[in-house]
Amino acid sequence: MTKDMPRQQLTETAETVLERRYYLKDEKGNPIENWEILCRRVANAVALVDQELDDYDTIRDDFFNMIYHLDFLPNSPCLMNAGTDLGQLSACFVLPVEDSMDGIFTSIRNGALVHKTGGGTGYSFSRLRPKNSSVRSTQGVASGPLSFAAVFDAATETIKQGGKRRGANMGVLRIDHPDIMQFIVAKEDQTKYTNFNFSVAITDLFMDAVKNDLDYDLVNPVTGKVTQSLRAVEVFNKIIDLAWHNGEPGVLFIDAANRDNATPQLGDFEATNPCGEQWLLPYESCNLGSINLGHYVLEGDVDYEQLAKTVHLAVRFLDNVIDCNRFPIPEIAEMTQKTRKVGLGVMGLHDMLIQMELPYASEKGREAASNVMRFIRDEAEKASVAIAEIKGPFPAYDPEINTYKPRRNAALTSIQPTGTVSMIADCASGCEPYFSIVMEKHVMDGDRLLMVNRHFEDVARQEGFYSEKLMGDVASSGTVIGHSQIPVKWQEIFRTAQDISPHEHIHMQGILQNNGVDSSISKTINLPSAATRDDVRTAYMLGFDLGCKGLTVYRDGSRDHQVLNATTSDKANEATVSASAGLVRKTELPDVLSAKRYRLKDINQNTIYLIVCFDENENPMEVFAKFPFDNRVDLKDKSTMWTTTCRLVSLALRYQIPMEEIIKQLDRSSGHMLDLPAQLGKLLKSFMAATHHGFSSACPECSSGRLVFEEGCEICHECGYSKCS
Repeated sequence: MTKDMPRQQLTETAETVLERRYYLKDEKGNPIENWEILCRRVANAVALVDQELDDYDTIRDDFFNMIYHLDFLPNSPCLMNAGTDLGQLSACFVLPVEDSMDGIFTSIRNGALVHKTGGGTGYSFSRLRPKNSSVRSTQGVASGPLSFAAVFDAATETIKQGGKRRGANMGVLRIDHPDIMQFIVAKEDQTKYTNFNFSVAITDLFMDAVKNDLDYDLVNPVTGKVTQSLRAVEVFNKIIDLAWHNGEPGVLFIDAANRDNATPQLGDFEATNPCGEQWLLPYESCNLGSINLGHYVLEGDVDYEQLAKTVHLAVRFLDNVIDCNRFPIPEIAEMTQKTRKVGLGVMGLHDMLIQMELPYASEKGREAASNVMRFIRDEAEKASVAIAEIKGPFPAYDPEINTYKPRRNAALTSIQPTGTVSMIADCASGCEPYFSIVMEKHVMDGDRLLMVNRHFEDVARQEGFYSEKLMGDVASSGTVIGHSQIPVKWQEIFRTAQDISPHEHIHMQGILQNNGVDSSISKTINLPSAATRDDVRTAYMLGFDLGCKGLTVYRDGSRDHQVLNATTSDKANEATVSASAGLVRKTELPDVLSAKRYRLKDINQNTIYLIVCFDENENPMEVFAKFPFDNRVDLKDKSTMWTTTCRLVSLALRYQIPMEEIIKQLDRSSGHMLDLPAQLGKLLKSFMAATHHGFSSACPECSSGRLVFEEGCEICHECGYSKCS
């Protein structure tokens, strides 16, 4: 798409995401920006680095146009914080975890500072001595990496990142650490370590042992001594079993990553950022941005001339970000300035392939994708070399070790999650295929709104097969495959993530990794719910053989929980009969119920104790709110209103109304005293998200959206909520 062609207006979804998460707001929470003002703020702040250069005015305007027209978007912290007092623009960091109490708690403190500014953190716990090993200073025994991971998790829970980005972590343990078996099963219960993604750092030696059915050694990282040997196949099978169970742990191929380490003189990679696409040395950060490939198709082919211009401009933008960034701690500032790594990635890959009429899962589709990614990497290298000629290479560049041409940035490309920014750009996320082509959205009063992919709607109208009924059928089935009205050619081109085989997903990741990606790729290998453990094993082995640096698999439905009003056997039949007869019976409660109490804050920062009681199947049945200020005369009416609302919620639960439906109704209350039900709805939503009761696949922020797993993270396509970004 050339620059003189009109651009699309922001979609309703994009505006919703921007208003909720990106626009600056006044003291009452009202937005004081629009898209143009935001883009000016970001462009001006990042261009200011070059104010002494002759092309300052031009580069500032070029930065603005690139972002405003959605050709390129930087990572969320940059969009949120550039030009503000906070000024922290990096997306991800890796912090070291040393084997000492001082080192561990220094890392916890530093992680809290990072999360407060909107960044995500990666930690390797591989340096920590194993559980029950001796601690000479205290004559005691070590509690092991997992006990400290729990402390990191609790610290993250207290940091909410200003309501814009929640804390996210990657926890990594090497496959040869003595506590590896406990680590592998640690997230079998998804209510634990909820602020972490866990991944196992797998070595080539281990994979060779798996292939040859050999034992391998576990090594104490402090003493360097072998503690025991395990059969590699059995350990690998346990990783596969847990990944099949709920997608965790992921796998990181650490030797493959270190072979591409651009600065080996500074140390080895130990960990990645939360979604796995950015391998970083301790204290490094990375500044990420993505080119919208859907904007670079002209008459069915890639407009390489325009793409090259954007690549050069984007590299300069990301390099400038390093210099205008306000880093959370001095160690990060020093290390980032030393290597000046950037992560230029892509989004809208599927949009590009659709416009080229190439199926994502085809050989030609992969070839086109790899050609574009290689071109981006080559042009990024040229841009970085050109900047180095003016500003100098990255300070850690050593011509005796670094054999490549002097450049400004030690690393240039990665493919990161673009969940929320791709919603702004109205394109497919990262290098993922679209998750759905027609989505059904429920709006006020129970109405149904169909959200049709713009490319699909254009094709359907041009080819004459568009109809409201067909769009509804596609939404209901979740796929374009098998609808006779849709020509087979377009069924193939519009295959979604679930319609593409794991083999084809991994081949796309592998060909991109080996053709232009310096660091790694955040991508989810989607498996059908009926997938077997052997399917997971095949995926991991293929990913390793193709040179991938990490892999995340997700079996459809493996993280979903039962709905709240599920009942068993006779009770279920009774409920069905009652409903069919037009009668819904109130559940009788026993004299004793189990309960959980949560201390929360209302919008005025008053402490509220929320108590939720459960039946024997852990279905919420009653809700109470308790206030420290119950006896205050000035708050008596407020306390009464809370009590009344809780009684109504409890009554609704006993009549088997799902909690998510109750929350939706509470959220619609507003104005004066009616703000209290809305506040209760938000508190209950927080409770449900924190405890994973009832509807873990429902968005904990907007309730109406459903969470999908892509790019290594859960995301809501309706409001932009993401667990990781």
